[in-house]
Amino acid sequence: MGNNIKTPLRIVCLFTACAFIVHGISRGEALVVLNKAVNICLECIGLG
Repeated sequence: MGNNIKTPLRIVCLFTACAFIVHGISRGEALVVLNKAVNICLECIGLG
């Protein structure tokens, strides 16, 4: 692949990733992920 094909592909992938992030945040999934991350961290440290 040449540079002239990679650049538009990267831009499309960037916009797709941003769209999925915005969609997840709008559905409230950011709090779910944060809660799971906190639970995993507390279990690894041994406080939970």
